[in-house]
Amino acid sequence: MGISELEESSLLLDEKLMRFMDQLELLEEKRAALNSLIEQGWFSMSKARYSMGNKCVSALQYASEIEPLVYVHARTLDTGDVDFCTERVKQKCGNEDGKDAKSIEDIGPQEKGVRRRIKPKKHITEEEASEEASCEKAPEVTPVRKHDPNPQQDPLKWFGILVPQTLKQAQSSFKQVVELSAEIATLQTAVLNSRQELKHSMKDKHILQEESSAAQLDNRAD
Repeated sequence: MGISELEESSLLLDEKLMRFMDQLELLEEKRAALNSLIEQGWFSMSKARYSMGNKCVSALQYASEIEPLVYVHARTLDTGDVDFCTERVKQKCGNEDGKDAKSIEDIGPQEKGVRRRIKPKKHITEEEASEEASCEKAPEVTPVRKHDPNPQQDPLKWFGILVPQTLKQAQSSFKQVVELSAEIATLQTAVLNSRQELKHSMKDKHILQEESSAAQLDNRAD
């Protein structure tokens, strides 16, 4: 009975070790790809700064109000592992194809509240007549310009309308970096959990080996 448990523990330990090695190999590959994308992104950005000018591609061109276009969500799985996933927000462009839902300017007085129903003249009192006269003599309302918050737009537009291809390549590289970083974080958590499981399995195997050795000594003594 002890030998079968020991063999089963050894097989389980081998499976966990193989899985742990596969995860380490995959993690190393993704880290190498991440470093390559970061280097490629910075190299493309340096070429864009060289072609456009040092001051044309810097933090000075950032928008006054910046909203994130990518969100990272973390959730705990049933196995105990943590899964990191990215969610990209759809970019909004104002006046796109002439179908802007909000008008920039509203001309004329804006009516607020409930409109008053027109009464027949015979039911109008002197106070209501004076109020209507004062309303008729009120000055006209000037056009009011509404300032809507800056819509989420492509950050490339911060650096101009016609940007070089190298700046677009830099943006593409860093977009892949964000997604790959979430995958690496998920895999890193799985590697840590696998290492803990491997340590516990090794301790269990050592305990079974000690019990098996003690049982064999007792049998020989008998």
